[in-house]
Amino acid sequence: MARQQDPVLLVTPVEREPGPVTPGMDRQQAFATDGMWSGLVRTDPGMVSGWHHHGEYETTIYVVTGALRMEFGPDGADTVEAGTGDFIYVPKGAVHRESNPSAEPADIIVVRAGVGESTFNVTEPARG
Repeated sequence: MARQQDPVLLVTPVEREPGPVTPGMDRQQAFATDGMWSGLVRTDPGMVSGWHHHGEYETTIYVVTGALRMEFGPDGADTVEAGTGDFIYVPKGAVHRESNPSAEPADIIVVRAGVGESTFNVTEPARG
């Protein structure tokens, strides 16, 4: 997968591995260590993911291209809208779902820090 050059590792696009599965999202893993996960997530126009959370991981998202809507909070009633160049922070255990409200595909970079499994799919948002 990764080529070692001194203490630095490189993962090219063809070397990315499938990441944890959540309906509606194409996660491509670049790195996964005991305390960190990072990768690229691609979403198609109109995509709505399943509800999920990331357990004991804090998550930082950077929108490379396109648009991202994230629903969260009690009964999924809270929303943030992000576009190219924006960052989103998701705290540990926050149940949420993403969607791509635009007519163009979206690429986002995701970096998570924490321990344990990195993705837990659930059937509904957090209760209010």
